[in-house]
Amino acid sequence: MFIDEAKIRVKAGDGGNGCVAFRREKFVPRGGPSGGDGGKGGDVIMESSERHNTLVHFRFNPEHKAERGRHGEGSKRTGREGDDVVLKVPVGTILFDDESGERIHDFSRPDERIVIARGGRGGRGNAQFATSTHQAPRECEPGRPGEERVYRLELKLLADVGLVGYPNVGKSTLISRISAARPKIADYPFTTLQPNLGVVAVGDPGDPNPASFVVADIPGLIEGAHTGAGLGTQFLRHIERTGLLVHLVDVSGASGRPDPVKDVEVIQGELQSFGANLENKPVMLVASKIDIADKGKLAKLRRYARQKGVELFPISAATGQGIEKLKYAMAEKVAELRRASSLPQVQDEPNAQKRA
Repeated sequence: MFIDEAKIRVKAGDGGNGCVAFRREKFVPRGGPSGGDGGKGGDVIMESSERHNTLVHFRFNPEHKAERGRHGEGSKRTGREGDDVVLKVPVGTILFDDESGERIHDFSRPDERIVIARGGRGGRGNAQFATSTHQAPRECEPGRPGEERVYRLELKLLADVGLVGYPNVGKSTLISRISAARPKIADYPFTTLQPNLGVVAVGDPGDPNPASFVVADIPGLIEGAHTGAGLGTQFLRHIERTGLLVHLVDVSGASGRPDPVKDVEVIQGELQSFGANLENKPVMLVASKIDIADKGKLAKLRRYARQKGVELFPISAATGQGIEKLKYAMAEKVAELRRASSLPQVQDEPNAQKRA
């Protein structure tokens, strides 16, 4: 089950109460106040983990509470601090405050930890109130309550390459050929109901450190997807973080769609209508199912690619034709995008010309 949205309620532990006590021991004539402080309540911590890939563990367990601190005791003994609660989320999760809608944190790297609810401070015991003029205090402080918050979690998959296109164009078959992912493959629309991730290794089989990149198989889009048609916008947000889009177009005679150019333009229009600058991402065009291709559709798609200055990769995921060439082309483009993103961004100074 793939769950990419969840709402949780968290409650940090309350602080323990301070203690009122007096030292009463034989042969100790001046015992005095000895009430200890209460312990601090436990925090609620959120941590990103590579071992999780969905938010399903929050769907049926939406409330999480940390342990409260123990109360102070006599002989100036401080109460034990409450245990923290650590909530694991997949890398790519965004944390929002449910009431205000404010974005609290974006878990873009593994092992990131933040405190999302702080435990209450323990109250002071009466030993803390003793002074030279108030030598037998009988007052103490109650523990402070821990924070209680409601958060909304939204998961956006982190992948280098996103496979997009109409349903049944061969996206799931392609990802199963180039990676170890095993999505469900069938001959009916919307077979893929959830995104699938696959790691693609490029290089010699004996290479101990082959180049690799992550591919996401996005459920099929149709015209009007940005308004809710088909699977709607439910999975369009998973394309936002991909660096490269690979657009698959079915050129077989059995696809039921006679114009491959219109298919390309419809999907591009849906990406543009969704926003998030999806239309500005680099795109590779792929003609799929060329083992049973309609020559007229393939020729029309070739002319369109030449006009747009986009390289076209004819492939057949069933026979393996063109798969290796496409895989290496994707790896080269991903490496180029990674190099570009790692370069420092130089900004022009607005007053540089004035000073010159």
